[in-house]
Amino acid sequence: MPSTAEEPNTFRIATMDCTVEESEIRRLVEPIAGIRGLHFRLPQRTVRIDAGDDAVAIALEAIRKAGFVPEPVAVAALHDHGAGTGHRRLAAALVFALAAEGLAFLAPDTTAWRVAGMGIAAIAIWLAGLETYARGLTALRHGKLNINALMSVAVTGAFVIGQWPEAAMVMALYAIAELIEARAVDRARNAIKGLVDLAPDDAEVLQADGSWRRVKASDIAVGAVARVKPGERVALDGVVTRGHSSINQAPVTGESIPVDKEPGSLVFAGTVNEHGELDFRVTAAASHSTLARIIHAVEEAQGTRAPTQRFVDRFAAIYTPAVFALALAVAVLPPLLLDWAWLAAIYKALVLLVIACPCALVISTPVTVVSGLAAAARRGILIKGGTYLESARLLKAVALDKTGTLTEGKPKLVAFRAWQQADEAAVKHWARSLAVRSDHPVSRAIAAGIEGAPLDVDTFKALVGRGVEGVVDGRTMVLGNHRLIQERNQTDPALEAELSAHEAQGRTVTLLADARGVLALFAVADTLKPGSLDAVAQLQKMGVTPVMLTGDNTATAQAVGRAAGLGDARGGLLPQDKLDAIREMQQRYGPTAMTGDGINDAPALARADIGFAMGGAGTDTAMEAADVVIMNDDLGRIAETIRLSRRTHAVLWQNITLALGIKSVFFVLAVFGSATMWMAVFADMGASLLVVANGLRLLRRAEASA
Repeated sequence: MPSTAEEPNTFRIATMDCTVEESEIRRLVEPIAGIRGLHFRLPQRTVRIDAGDDAVAIALEAIRKAGFVPEPVAVAALHDHGAGTGHRRLAAALVFALAAEGLAFLAPDTTAWRVAGMGIAAIAIWLAGLETYARGLTALRHGKLNINALMSVAVTGAFVIGQWPEAAMVMALYAIAELIEARAVDRARNAIKGLVDLAPDDAEVLQADGSWRRVKASDIAVGAVARVKPGERVALDGVVTRGHSSINQAPVTGESIPVDKEPGSLVFAGTVNEHGELDFRVTAAASHSTLARIIHAVEEAQGTRAPTQRFVDRFAAIYTPAVFALALAVAVLPPLLLDWAWLAAIYKALVLLVIACPCALVISTPVTVVSGLAAAARRGILIKGGTYLESARLLKAVALDKTGTLTEGKPKLVAFRAWQQADEAAVKHWARSLAVRSDHPVSRAIAAGIEGAPLDVDTFKALVGRGVEGVVDGRTMVLGNHRLIQERNQTDPALEAELSAHEAQGRTVTLLADARGVLALFAVADTLKPGSLDAVAQLQKMGVTPVMLTGDNTATAQAVGRAAGLGDARGGLLPQDKLDAIREMQQRYGPTAMTGDGINDAPALARADIGFAMGGAGTDTAMEAADVVIMNDDLGRIAETIRLSRRTHAVLWQNITLALGIKSVFFVLAVFGSATMWMAVFADMGASLLVVANGLRLLRRAEASA
């Protein structure tokens, strides 16, 4: 995954931590001639400007005039080391604000002391609110009433009417609250970024002279042979070429149990080698490892807006001007109509402005959605955006592919029977000798299911569409399908009955025969995954109807469907048939998901409301085609995704209710004169921190179950 720093025209804006700032920058920059596109990544606080150099320069100037400080990513990284300066500035602002409060309370009420107090308060406001004022004044000049504009007006108004101690304290507390809130939000947004550090910076690589040398992971080419020792983390994706071990793949697939590895097994960057030394051939560069692509996909997902977030943004755009108009009415109308004192009315209006800051409301949705996305990624579920995270709760049906989804996707020898009193050991040996010479999946399954060294085979040849033939132990034999034996006129009623019984169970039967007749039969089947039955039961318990759609024959589909507990299993389907089935399911049940490999099932995946890809680890096509990728091939994660979606939706509306509820209470208190500016800023800060903490519960729940 190319880093953000390597992308041209990418700038970090340290104070861009919310969709409000993103929208403001969009409004300023998108109308500029030559701007082709803006690409925001709020987790990194970066924006990439797709434009020529002249347009980029104009865009940067517009962003600076709005009170933001865009910096090239490399420069910003250096400045990040000086973050402590900002903390010290806020600490000093709080000290000056407290000093202003102390002077107002203790000092004599003389002009000199008042001027001194106002000066100290002004210093506190300057230290804490310089950025807020810069952005607030810019917003007011452009006729925009955002959070910064509200705070700028409220603090200035309080200072002017003589409430300078409160003005100083409100600005200091607001700035500190913003800092705390930003750190809390970063925790959610950066939850997945910790994965970056899982992959080591270097690895031992085999050199041309046969020696081993440590090389930076970024410099290791695809095809190189690397080594990982016991206890070390794997630096890159690859295929094991030597050694046996077990690897903890939890960071990539969410599996809690280590997975055994042997030559031919896949290994992923960031996973931990439990025991045994492994050599592996690198299959992907460090920037394109499965781990890097997961992080990239989640970052992209975090940059998209979920439906509830779009609703809140639209609501806030109306809410803020409405509250400003209400505050103006409170400041003007009561003195004119109800004989209120002007200063008292203006003070109440300013309190309303502080209470009205929509920080908690605006931040309530992104922090919850990002926490949900990060929680899913930690469980091996890669959800490509808040839209899919929210809409999964609405699913009423799930279409399941058979091979590789419900079943292992690897045929296995499940039954054997010697025929006509043939010697079991001998016929197995002969069958294995013929099977190892074929690359057909059924032949490979038979060879893998029988132990022993194969015998020499003479005049071996493949019988296309039927099987293989060869001379073993001086006898010409065939290892083939039902059709081949029928063509050789070697069937009888007893054999046909045996074959029908196996085929009714969805098994593929291969027969060994010589010139005199059938010697043995071997039944091969794609076995059900251990967790498929439970996964189907979970979906049914949640009120979601699972339906199997497969291109395999109807008998096999029905057999696998019965074994998995499915009431609806449809076989013999071409890609167009699967697409038609999804349409029918959507009309019959409602929102429908499709699971598949992202290749043969592409039309159905595209038509479904949500596309799930199984076995995404290492599969580029699946990661690109699906909306949700199940990294560890566990069908049970579909039900887990739906449960997470339901929890996320509940937390989203809890946060919206909290934010609006708290503000409503303090609105009433302010109108009736029971709320001060202190109370207002604490209400705003408290509501913001409450919704952030509530949103982070999704992340903590994932940590507890990991």
